[in-house]
Amino acid sequence: MSEQIREATIEQSLIDVAVESWRLARLFSRLIGKLDAGEGGRYSSQLRYFQKKLAESLEASGFAIVDLEGQIFDPGMAASALNIGDFGPDDPLLVEQMIEPIVVGPTGLRRTGTVMLRRSVS
Repeated sequence: MSEQIREATIEQSLIDVAVESWRLARLFSRLIGKLDAGEGGRYSSQLRYFQKKLAESLEASGFAIVDLEGQIFDPGMAASALNIGDFGPDDPLLVEQMIEPIVVGPTGLRRTGTVMLRRSVS
């Protein structure tokens, strides 16, 4: 295996682990929301620690996860909207939910994201 192919494989593996970790953290967060306040607080701290370590580890390799939830949707974003057909061309839209995060690396965009949109109430 050539060095270039090996590096590409390692990069793709890192991106896959980052995205799956992001998904797991979101699931864990939803589960925490169903717990009582005392128990949830302890798990929330562990989740924040995990997310911080994930971000630091990615940053050490020049990567980052980008989450656009709550931001105004722009068709130029590095994310495809699953429900864009539900809206008109002049509707003001917000990113309601990230289905998959955007991943950027040392050379720029490495993986586009997927989002769900909603109309902005302004």
